[in-house]
Amino acid sequence: MENRFEPSRVEGNMYKNWEEKGYFKCKKDISKKPFVIVMPPPNVTGKLHMGHALDQTLQDILIRYNRLKGVPTLWVPGTDHAAIATEVKVVEKLRKEGKTKDMLGREGFLKEAWAWKEEFGGEIKNQIRKMGSSCDWEKERFTMDDVCSDAVKEVFVKLYNEGYIYRGKRIVNWCPHCKTSISETEVEYSENKGHLWHIRYYIDGEDKYITIATTRPETLLGDTAVAVNPRDERYKDLVGKNVILPIVNRKIPVVSDEYVEMEFGTGVVKITPAHDPNDFMVGQRHNLEVINIMNEDATINENGGKYRGMDRYEAREKIVKELEENGFLEKIEDYTNNVGACYRCHTVIEPYLSLQWFVKMEELAKPAIEAVKNGDIKFLPKRFEKTYFNWMENIQNWCISRQLWWGHRIPAYYCDKCDKITVSKENVDTCSCGGHLKQDEDSLDTWFSSALWPFSVFGWPNNTEDLKYFYPTSTLVTGYDIITFWVSKMIFTSLKFMGEKPFENIYIHGIVRDSQRKKDV
Repeated sequence: MENRFEPSRVEGNMYKNWEEKGYFKCKKDISKKPFVIVMPPPNVTGKLHMGHALDQTLQDILIRYNRLKGVPTLWVPGTDHAAIATEVKVVEKLRKEGKTKDMLGREGFLKEAWAWKEEFGGEIKNQIRKMGSSCDWEKERFTMDDVCSDAVKEVFVKLYNEGYIYRGKRIVNWCPHCKTSISETEVEYSENKGHLWHIRYYIDGEDKYITIATTRPETLLGDTAVAVNPRDERYKDLVGKNVILPIVNRKIPVVSDEYVEMEFGTGVVKITPAHDPNDFMVGQRHNLEVINIMNEDATINENGGKYRGMDRYEAREKIVKELEENGFLEKIEDYTNNVGACYRCHTVIEPYLSLQWFVKMEELAKPAIEAVKNGDIKFLPKRFEKTYFNWMENIQNWCISRQLWWGHRIPAYYCDKCDKITVSKENVDTCSCGGHLKQDEDSLDTWFSSALWPFSVFGWPNNTEDLKYFYPTSTLVTGYDIITFWVSKMIFTSLKFMGEKPFENIYIHGIVRDSQRKKDV
């Protein structure tokens, strides 16, 4: 007899035996309510970590317990394509090989991405098996398989036809490294010790100036107004006049708007509609010109004059120096503020005016809020309801388009003849006017397809036998970090398209962290 037990020598064969004998398959019994869990699908970006092990263990405990009780029990496994995260990984792999996305083209790049998915998705499935997770592999799903793809198209088309999805220019959170928009939930904020630059804007035709404080002096290249509060007696005589934009020497108007806080700073703010969401709204109200001064990689574009081609921070340094040399810089003070960064690559995001697709969320959120308030859906522990309500009750329209190739391509087509937009579940190439149609180049936010997970895994929009028997599911097990990302979206989409809650209970567990309290990724 060996001195030490070697689990690797027996566990593989044991699990294989369990699978072959169908121990993890659910035996349907219409006289009994099944216990069902759909696995939060791990991203196909690499290997599983300790956080996944915790999550898998908790689910397996619930599954095995209910199976032992004689309840028809199903645990659906699956993986997520993880659009941004996977594309970043594939781009990095290509970079090491001396290749780029553009060199390969869309089709060539997607071949590389699918090969990545096969490699790492396969490794993830092996790891799940090695943990002994008792899921039914015959029910396995991937968020980009044909069934899930059909569900995504169905939802997009229905929401568009009902007026919930629209396309428009708005300020979005833009990642200059990933070169795509990201949602507010994908922005990580941290305290930053920076500066507040106080800049003099001289009044046109007068030897007087007003002082404006900003944390982003490079954006003055795109200023199209300065604003004061209409109730501020200090500046009422300036409204309607012009000021001269420092170093640019362009006249811009002084407008009055309730957005301006009289007590903050000098009570005067610069308005840059293309690079700040609040400024964009002020610009809309006052019909201001919108000047985008940045490229997608956060370098200054042709609207930046002599600063064209410079990185945003290099331009900042040069602009501050020029302001100082010309007497426009009044003072610099230390200032601490929260700065947002992309949750994947940690690049500081840029508020950026961009043409994107959005979902109107206010009406869709209401039933999802009520379902938790009335107890139809329960958070365990209950305190995590607060996170959910804070997000849902202050919901903003959801930017769902991403400037990526890996993912569900947006099913919208543009006519080269009449400019009509055709949204269709089928691939179409000819418009009703006879013009040629070209599909939108963007893909959908990862969470758009993940939001449909509780019912797309059972074959929706087809009314399958699995959907009839296994939906709604019983319990969702997940970490508190994706309540806003994922949990909220599954609830509102399920109520909208299934007319029923996606699960009864949401069991929220902690996050595995290292010695520096950083999340295991």
